[in-house]
Amino acid sequence: MVLETSAPTNKPSVGAYLKANIREYGLLVALVVIMLFFQFVTGGVLFRPVNITNLILQNSFIVIMALGMLLIIVAGHIDLSVGSIVAFTGGLSAVMMVKWGIHYSLVVPLCLVLGGLVGAAQGYWVAYQKIPSFIVTLAGMLVFRGLTYLILQNRPIGPFPKEFQILSTGFVPDLLWFANPNPAIVTNLFALVAVIVLVGLAVYFGLKDRSNNDKHGTENEPFVFFAIQMAIIGVVAIFLGFQLSTYRGFPNVLIVMALLIALYTFITTRSTIGRRIYAMGGNEKAAKLSGINTERLTFLTFVNMGVLAALAGMIIAARLNSATPKAGVGFELDVIAACFIGGASASGGVGKITGAVIGAFIMGVMNNGMSIMGLGIDYQQLVKGLVLLAAVFFDVYNKNKG
Repeated sequence: MVLETSAPTNKPSVGAYLKANIREYGLLVALVVIMLFFQFVTGGVLFRPVNITNLILQNSFIVIMALGMLLIIVAGHIDLSVGSIVAFTGGLSAVMMVKWGIHYSLVVPLCLVLGGLVGAAQGYWVAYQKIPSFIVTLAGMLVFRGLTYLILQNRPIGPFPKEFQILSTGFVPDLLWFANPNPAIVTNLFALVAVIVLVGLAVYFGLKDRSNNDKHGTENEPFVFFAIQMAIIGVVAIFLGFQLSTYRGFPNVLIVMALLIALYTFITTRSTIGRRIYAMGGNEKAAKLSGINTERLTFLTFVNMGVLAALAGMIIAARLNSATPKAGVGFELDVIAACFIGGASASGGVGKITGAVIGAFIMGVMNNGMSIMGLGIDYQQLVKGLVLLAAVFFDVYNKNKG
């Protein structure tokens, strides 16, 4: 009797792969569906160039902070103080520029260093004194909010130099103005061309990764999923790029946000420190026994969060052209919600940068769409709370089912 044996394959079935990655693909589909829904109910206002620009400006700081918050959540901790750090660093930047007359080129790095020191102060208690991060950052939320009121003396401070405002309100000029065939329609050709090139590069590197995986026997996603994913991302990106090109092009803060997303994607997927953070979040004791310095990693994640919160604080201050004691109120909830909606696990060890970014934009589109519809803050908070609860329930359900 001859026994038939099948050769091993590295190509999972479509059904099995979809079941294993339903959260990742579901997020992308959910974002597209939510955008189309609000585009319909707002009568086309959502996708107008001016509103798309506002959407980017309004949510850039949430995305930036979500990058740092994801690392903290993956490491198995939480940071409730980010909203207060935003207000504190924004307030200090205002005092230094407006009252003390320090040049903005010195203020920006000083505030970033200060944000890192604030994160280090909190990270020390969490990492080395083993005090729960919830307690430490809750105390930090109160302390830095109080300090903000003290340094601003309970009133806004501004305006800022125009060069500093460019950080948040400026736009990348049309570097291809000489080749623009119809400036009346496309006012910034560079924005449209850049998006098309980026989509082409994404497809190219995606195919290259698949080819490398095949050579090394690493599992690839079914090609149909890759093709659909690239098609959705490409169509949405080119459409949004065209809309932006008919207005003023890329906001400066979008470039900052895109560079940070690329950097943190590399850190979490390609670097040793990224893999160690995931290992620590999955099982801290096992990670420590394998030689990973878990205390230092925890400390660094909080330092990183402080720096990103300081950057967000200056972006918000530049956009409002003043620093206010109430800046950043409730931001910690939006940032944490963006990470959990994006697939981060409340128990640590799980989460992706792309998921956190999509989660942030899901929150942002819902906020923007409901505001355009005229829904009050009461209904907005209700909807956001239910969406967050559903996301966490989905995570717990899948974990228990597995």
